[in-house]
Amino acid sequence: METLYPYAATVAAYLIGSLSFAVIVSRVMGLSDPRSYGSGNPGATNVLRSGNKLAAILTLLFDALKGWLPVWLVARFGEPYGLGEGTVAMVGLAAFLGHLWPVFFRFQGGKGVATAAGVLLAFNPWLGLATLATWIVIAAFFRYSSLAAIVAGLFAPFYQLLIWERGPIALAVAVMGGLLIWRHGPNIRKLMNGTESKLGQKAAAPVAATPKTKGTRR
Repeated sequence: METLYPYAATVAAYLIGSLSFAVIVSRVMGLSDPRSYGSGNPGATNVLRSGNKLAAILTLLFDALKGWLPVWLVARFGEPYGLGEGTVAMVGLAAFLGHLWPVFFRFQGGKGVATAAGVLLAFNPWLGLATLATWIVIAAFFRYSSLAAIVAGLFAPFYQLLIWERGPIALAVAVMGGLLIWRHGPNIRKLMNGTESKLGQKAAAPVAATPKTKGTRR
């Protein structure tokens, strides 16, 4: 029975990660679906383009929480059930993959920046803070959230390998960093073309949800 616990924990983490809070928060607050404007990405940065800062903050916090919580629970309570470092790494990666490809939202997820931050903070608070500081510095200087995420995703595995131990967690961090950069492929092209939107830039689409009518795609 104990051999099933790591798989059960991993599946549970994926399901938690599949909760797309950009969509959930927007629906609760009566805003347009974030997949229908701006970059089309269901994440906090795109929700900010709606002009509603509270919605963006809530999205950011909940997306980070869904990455942090499963890892923390396994690390804190998993040892009696045989859940070691390998399971901690799998759970963190599963929560991140859930955000990228959420089963509850037709596998159309976000880019994983906030969720990855939550996972890293749960893996190692110092690693998470170092990566977050990297994001803040780049974002403050260049005003591009995507560029900050790409640089942070690139540096996180190096922080882990150079400062902390190698092993399953280092591998999970490297995979998340690679996937995060890959998911920003369109942003990389926009950055190179000079067409990338800056932080806080509003989208042209309306922010208020419209009543659902027959034949209208929501």
